[in-house]
Amino acid sequence: MSIINVSNLTFAYDGSYDNIFENVSFQLDSDWKLGFTGRNGRGKTTFLNLLLGKYEYSGTISSNVHFEYFPFHVKHKDSMTLDVISDVHPDYQHWELVRELNLLQVSEDVLYRPFDSLSNGEQTKVMLAALFMKENQFLLIDEPTNHLDLHARKLVSDYLSRKSGFILVSHDRSFLDNSVDHILSINKTNIEIQKGNFSAWWENKKRQDEYELASNEKLKKDIKRLSDSAKRTGGWSHEVEKSKNGTRNSGSKVDKGYIGHKAAKMMKRSKNIEQRQLSAIQEKSKLLKNIESAERLQIHQLDFHKNEIIQLENVSIAYGSNTVCKDISFTVEKGDRIALYGKNGSGKSSILKLICGEDISYTGHLRKDPQVRFSYVSQDTSGLAGSLSEYASIAGIDESLFKSILRKLDFSRLQLDKDISTYSAGQKKKVLIAKSLSEEAHLHVWDEPLNFVDVISRMQIEDLLLEHSPTLLFVEHDSEFCANIATKIIEL
Repeated sequence: MSIINVSNLTFAYDGSYDNIFENVSFQLDSDWKLGFTGRNGRGKTTFLNLLLGKYEYSGTISSNVHFEYFPFHVKHKDSMTLDVISDVHPDYQHWELVRELNLLQVSEDVLYRPFDSLSNGEQTKVMLAALFMKENQFLLIDEPTNHLDLHARKLVSDYLSRKSGFILVSHDRSFLDNSVDHILSINKTNIEIQKGNFSAWWENKKRQDEYELASNEKLKKDIKRLSDSAKRTGGWSHEVEKSKNGTRNSGSKVDKGYIGHKAAKMMKRSKNIEQRQLSAIQEKSKLLKNIESAERLQIHQLDFHKNEIIQLENVSIAYGSNTVCKDISFTVEKGDRIALYGKNGSGKSSILKLICGEDISYTGHLRKDPQVRFSYVSQDTSGLAGSLSEYASIAGIDESLFKSILRKLDFSRLQLDKDISTYSAGQKKKVLIAKSLSEEAHLHVWDEPLNFVDVISRMQIEDLLLEHSPTLLFVEHDSEFCANIATKIIEL
């Protein structure tokens, strides 16, 4: 066991006036299975890069373990997989590698294939196996679940549950729950650590938020009551003090000593009330700093004049001699929220693109009314660039509505003015989701919409879909999201 000590860490990117981290201090145990969570753009990947020594910072990060980053860069992707592993871990023992691959249910045959011929899931598993064979290392695992199908996620999650000594960045709640024993969370104003899995952390956070909201409401009432009382008492003492120079109603002289003493008591009471009021204000100011805003989202889906929107009958898609899916049949009706399941490469994305009108060669029958309007969220965010205003104009959506949705998805006002190309992967995905929610459509078609998107935003999107019940056809590998949202499942 080793301690990773972070003390007074402060960091900002060159040219930025805002610190990503400011005087952050905490300790990590190198034996922990640590889940790392926080809203998009809070600095999770930045923190991993600071541990790797990629940026200059003030404060100290001290440890006698070696940090390894996943996914590591593969210089020659056309090399044999065995050679790729040798590049990152020259001293590995072959029997150890085979053992790790067996745990991940990966055939030894992949070692003798070019690395770039492996599926995303196979590449992920091979890289994890290579890194976990190293001694005295602490793994920084950055979003391994993206583009992994449900089966692969379960395998990788089970594999990590047998390991220790890592930080895992993931927004998949089930994946985190099965893999970690501590949570490191980046909040609005601090970083904190809790023992337990994600669900335990989330329950604790909800309880803390509810306590702070209740305390804040009570203090607001106390402050108003004390303020009113201070004004009344201050006014009374002032009037009593003025009466020292007057007479009583009976015409006799006033007792200035008595009245002065009474005024002083009233003034002292007023000062005590003001002090209590200031204390309440100070106590109130400590609350709500880490309450995450998760405002309600809305979707305005167009009503279609028929119940049946799309029908596929014995649809098969092939690229050249490679058949990706065969004899697919299903119907999308109004109000359906259909999840397409299947291993990577089974044709899920191809089906979605075909439905949305892309020029894809197929056999079978696709029936859709020419009046049906689609809103499509792609997996790919690589082409996003320029200002949000330009993007909204090109997309033909209402700019103010579009930006309002992004604000609800935790974009700061400052972020709205930046070039989209500078956004984090999760923020780029939110741009696509906000665009889709701004569009008028009869059917929303979403292809892995939650890749890189933070947990709280996922819950916002779940609440939206459950409240408004739009017609939705989607591919998503977050098992909890699918369980909560899907009304039907089509397995390819």
